[in-house]
Amino acid sequence: MKKDIHPKFNDKIKARCACGAIFEFGSTHPEINVEICSKCHPFFTGKEKLIDTAGKVEKFKAKRAKAAAAPKKAKKVRVAKNKKK
Repeated sequence: MKKDIHPKFNDKIKARCACGAIFEFGSTHPEINVEICSKCHPFFTGKEKLIDTAGKVEKFKAKRAKAAAAPKKAKKVRVAKNKKK
């Protein structure tokens, strides 16, 4: 096995979550920042949490309401042309 090719393993690093929780464990990285952890993840907490930062749900509902309120257009009937043989 080759020497000095593996990264250094740190026994105690700090992983920080966006919710403010801090965990200590071993890793090759000196520090880890995560967006969601077991203290705030809906699967582990049992609480449903919807994150809609772009407002996509409201945009969709507005679009559906506008489409329902708009009068329906009559469809054009296409007549097939006979091809010459």
